[in-house]
Amino acid sequence: MEIKILGPGCANCHTMEKLAQTAVRELRIEARIEKIADLQEIMKYTMSTPGLVVNGKLKHSGKPLPSLEKVKEMIKTEG
Repeated sequence: MEIKILGPGCANCHTMEKLAQTAVRELRIEARIEKIADLQEIMKYTMSTPGLVVNGKLKHSGKPLPSLEKVKEMIKTEG
């Protein structure tokens, strides 16, 4: 599984990354989590950050941030 965190490095982007890492750990799945800070790359998916992309599909963008349970649900639907 491939997970991308889209964002320039703001506090919300770091929180989204931690949510994804925790979700992967709690779900006990193997996933590669990649941080994308390049604006051109981010704009391929969304104009609002932070973003969460799972297996090439945009699952969340902008605020408010999803809960840990919601992130787990988004990841499971692509697993």
